[in-house]
Amino acid sequence: MRIVTYNIQFSRGKNMVHDLERIARTVDGADVIGLQEVERNWAHLDMADQPAELARLLPGYYWVYGAGLDIDGSEKRADGTVLNRRRQVGNMLLSKTPIVATRNHLLPKLNLLDFPNDQRAALEGVVETTAGALRVYVTHLSPRYNIERRMQIEVLLEIVRDGPSSGGAISGPNTRLAQAGGRNPPMPREAIILGDFNLEPVEAEYDLFCGKIDPVYGRMARADGFVDAWVRAGNDIAEGVTCPEDPANDTFHDCRLDYGFVSANIADRVRAAWIDAEAQGSDHQPFWFELDL
Repeated sequence: MRIVTYNIQFSRGKNMVHDLERIARTVDGADVIGLQEVERNWAHLDMADQPAELARLLPGYYWVYGAGLDIDGSEKRADGTVLNRRRQVGNMLLSKTPIVATRNHLLPKLNLLDFPNDQRAALEGVVETTAGALRVYVTHLSPRYNIERRMQIEVLLEIVRDGPSSGGAISGPNTRLAQAGGRNPPMPREAIILGDFNLEPVEAEYDLFCGKIDPVYGRMARADGFVDAWVRAGNDIAEGVTCPEDPANDTFHDCRLDYGFVSANIADRVRAAWIDAEAQGSDHQPFWFELDL
């Protein structure tokens, strides 16, 4: 199974041109796609519905969308009728196999005095695979404040770890679902978390996923934790660039901010991981990895 995560920056590429077709070509062929910074109904893109357009460009995929930022973008026409419309920014999950259930989890947010700060979310999808169900989370954490980012990670990990015990979108007997020929969707322990985490591997927040470093024994990964697919595939933790430096802004440097974190119970199924350094569709680069599923 090939998986890719990509912060598409609303489809604005390195040439400053918005091009969703370029984004679609870049990720097409993956079995599971996680996208961040996907938006709906903003004036700078002529009120485009990017999730719907990406779905049109990738017709062989099932998809779900979950907004973090969600505010009114409606207007009242001259005849008094309302065009109901939401201005949204969020995450998108696409899969070649059915996404049998989905939920959108809002993450903690602080009201900062001097900086803009959007609501963040983690989109959950339970995806069918040949080896059984797999939970996939797509998220984009705060870029502003490491304290807020730590809060978001702690809540996200609690959501992921509590999933099997709390049940999925439906749990327990459900007559309506049974009458419709359906059954309760699974809530497997196997999970991956995809996204732009706005942190580098040297930061303490990374340890929340992958375990702290012991001065003698090295990284102490937990059995109920996660592994970094990039590292598990044999790459150096200090290498890899998913967010290249910006010549117009000397506060940014080459760094790895985009990850696929894989639950420890399927860590041994990571086969390969790579970064598409040639992609031109965003200020980020797509991160790909393979799971033996």
